[in-house]
Amino acid sequence: MAMAAILPSATPNKVRSYSSTPLHHILSSSRNHRRAITSACPRVEKMTRLRFFYHDIPSGKNPTTFLIAQANITQDFFSPSPYGSLYSMDDPLTLEPERTSKMVGNAQGLYLALSRDPTKFTAVFYADFAFTSGKFKGSSFSLFSRYPLTDFVPGPGVIREMAIVGGTGAFRMATGFALFWATSSNAKTGDASLEVDVTLYHY
Repeated sequence: MAMAAILPSATPNKVRSYSSTPLHHILSSSRNHRRAITSACPRVEKMTRLRFFYHDIPSGKNPTTFLIAQANITQDFFSPSPYGSLYSMDDPLTLEPERTSKMVGNAQGLYLALSRDPTKFTAVFYADFAFTSGKFKGSSFSLFSRYPLTDFVPGPGVIREMAIVGGTGAFRMATGFALFWATSSNAKTGDASLEVDVTLYHY
């Protein structure tokens, strides 16, 4: 009886009519609405510059980089990062050059080593640089680029540029570039710490 009280009663021999709007009218109206919002509130491009330190550590008891695949033909290829090796990484980002300094985020992703010369290093990187503290906590930018050929122990003035192709949070729709240069590196272990100077264009 309680259900009958809240349900609409049926009327014999009477057909109810409902209005409908054609789908193309709805879509057209939606597009016009979006254009009106865009013209009223144009997007303003912002530029943000960031500076931090990145630590890639494949050696020791607590590595941040792991070898996950390697070509059979390069198993005996003497190099910290043999040609054709695929690595996963969860590298810390810090405020200062020391690994023990305040951590501000992580760089998580993959890279594929591509140098046939065992004294050199180059790779294709995909990584998401996510910030876990500070003004940009919860935001990230994505890097997808080739790391240019360099010595395993590059000189202090050697700068490498990589492309930024996207972002989230405060860096949504980001493009830009990152400049890397080594603050310390070890040719035997492959460990490296780099200063990173990032220029982001975003909305």
